[in-house]
Amino acid sequence: MAHLGGMWSKLFLSLVFVAASAVVPGAARAAPDMVTVSILPGWRMADGSQMAALRFVLAPGWKTYWRAPGEAGIPPRFDWRGSRNVAAVEILWPTPQQTTTNGLRTIGYAHELVLPVRITPARAGRPVVLSGDLEIGVCSEICVPVETQVRLDLPLSGDDRDPRIAAALAARPYTADEAGVGDVRCRVAPIEGGMELRAEIEMAQRGAPEMVVIESGDPDLWVAQADTARSGNRISARTTIYHVDGRGFVLDRGALRFTVLSTGDAVDIQGCAGG
Repeated sequence: MAHLGGMWSKLFLSLVFVAASAVVPGAARAAPDMVTVSILPGWRMADGSQMAALRFVLAPGWKTYWRAPGEAGIPPRFDWRGSRNVAAVEILWPTPQQTTTNGLRTIGYAHELVLPVRITPARAGRPVVLSGDLEIGVCSEICVPVETQVRLDLPLSGDDRDPRIAAALAARPYTADEAGVGDVRCRVAPIEGGMELRAEIEMAQRGAPEMVVIESGDPDLWVAQADTARSGNRISARTTIYHVDGRGFVLDRGALRFTVLSTGDAVDIQGCAGG
């Protein structure tokens, strides 16, 4: 685990911590020269759920991160416990971009991010208050963890679709079925302190350069950036996985999530079979 510890120590030595709080209902200004965060109220769905969104407006030269941020990014965290009449919040990520920060590949968004959220009320037909404590990373020459809050009373009615949210929903990655993905196979082997994972995905090339991002489905497991290669109609990825506390673990192949990123495109694949 010495390699893992050294990597994290280098990352945290470069961080500057910034905190900010909400200033008006529905909006928060977090480090105002870097990013502004607000809630777009959206519309009610036919099933009673609410389609809303978080809107991040970033200063020129700054970016924020996808749920799996890459080699040097900061993963976002969302805490919705301050909400009222909310049973569940589902985040629907649009396709991110691959970028490079100080020679390291990162995954995220520049300029503006509209992040759709589907809210399921605890009691249908009653008022909903969406309140979130957010921890996000924004980066330029340095990476800055930002803490901020958002809060908004959501409308009880209304089906006018916000075109900004609709566009973000349309920009989501393709599913495996939509992309015509075939077999997805994984081989796992023990290594010192963790496991090595090799995955092979049968799918046509959709763009270049290709990058496979692997998520474990377990917040206690750290997954290194995968090495990606293609041969004909198959793309392969190799990575290492460790427990953040240095413990032994069992890897659930069904919980693994593979996102194949290419130029302006992405494919979201859930689970793999034994190789």
